[in-house]
Order: sequence, then C-alpha cells, then structure tokens
Amino acid sequence: MTLRTTALAAGAVLLAEAVGAVLLHGVLAAVQSSQRMSLAGLDPDTMVAGTWAAGGVLGAYLALCGAVLLRAGVRRAAPGRWGRVLLVTCAVTHALLGAAAVGPVGWAAFAWMTAVMGLVVLALVTHGPRPPAGPGADDRAGGPGSPAGESPEAV
Repeated sequence: MTLRTTALAAGAVLLAEAVGAVLLHGVLAAVQSSQRMSLAGLDPDTMVAGTWAAGGVLGAYLALCGAVLLRAGVRRAAPGRWGRVLLVTCAVTHALLGAAAVGPVGWAAFAWMTAVMGLVVLALVTHGPRPPAGPGADDRAGGPGSPAGESPEAV
C-alpha cells in the first residue's frame, strides 16, 4: 500500500466515522428527550444538551483527524508535529473505545475500532517523520555538507 492510499483511506474512514458519531449521539439525545428520565437527579434537558455536545465534540475531533490524514494524502507529505500528536491521540482513543466497547456492544465494535486504529497507525508509520529543515540539516544527517561525506558518528 502506498503512502497516499493509506492516508486517504484512513482520512475517509475517520470522516465517515465522525458523521456516524454525530448521528448516534443525535439518536441517543432523541431517546433521552422522549423518555424524560433523570439520572441521579440531573435535569433531563441538561442530559440531552450534554449528549448533543458530546456528539459534536467527538464528531469535530474525528473530522479534524480525518482532515489531517486527507491533507497528508493529497500533499504526499507527512503531517507536522501537532498533526502527528493528534493522530497518535486518535489511535489511542480508538484503542480505548474498542476495549470499552467489547462488553456493552460486542466484538464487532471492537473489530471496527481496532481496524480504524490500525489504519491510523499504518498511516503514521508509513509516512514517517519529516526530515529536518534548515541550512544545517544536511550536516546532521551525514549529507553532502558533512566532512568527506562521512556520517556524523564517524567524525
């Protein structure tokens, strides 16, 4: 699989997952609203608003992660430092949600979350870190500017 294909596939899956998360939270909010039940004395309207807010935040987070991967795929370049941090948190989030989903939802949800986590990690690993930039970058990497073309360890 190429760098571009991996990043584009992972980005598209995360964008679809973002839409699914918002829709799922919308259904949960509708159920909460129609039942008018309270949990430990909380106001039902507050619970509905909290469900919508959680869906919006999760959807925005997943959409941002998907956009970072799509941008990396289109530009054929690794994401920057903060983009990589965001994608690592996305992979960790999928791992934790997958582990937590086994009991209440089932193994299919675990398999889905693990597959998405694998796509994100694969995109991170195949792109690798960006090469150092700047005038001294070749000196540190043993490039043409280093003495007699030797590696930095040999000097």
